[in-house]
Amino acid sequence: MAGSYAGQCHCGAISFAYSTDLSPETWSVRACECSFCRAHGALYTSDPNGSVSFSFAKPNALERYRFGLRTADFLLCRSCGVYIGAVMSTGQGSFAALNLNALVIPVQIPTPEPASYDAETRDTRVTRREERWTPVVGAA
Repeated sequence: MAGSYAGQCHCGAISFAYSTDLSPETWSVRACECSFCRAHGALYTSDPNGSVSFSFAKPNALERYRFGLRTADFLLCRSCGVYIGAVMSTGQGSFAALNLNALVIPVQIPTPEPASYDAETRDTRVTRREERWTPVVGAA
């Protein structure tokens, strides 16, 4: 069912509200093959026609991690260690890809598609994310 989906870290310090008109069984689900995403077991979704907002009950618990081309902040909780998603800001706005493993209530999703972005340049990566990731409402 389309609607709003809540996600958070284990201790509730950082959370998100994801709104989409897409039903979970139709979501694009990606399993990035980079070492960071594999280590966290991350499964991503995003909807360029949806929106996401982030909340920080304990702002000091938020850890922003950047690696590789340094194009996005990977949001982790310093208290419980959960990774909730990635956020990128450009002149076009802020965009996010969400880790489905952080959903408060799990949903039935399609089989994840393996994804490797190693061959992308910085510019092509930013453009792909601007086109595919979910717009962020408010601060991230």
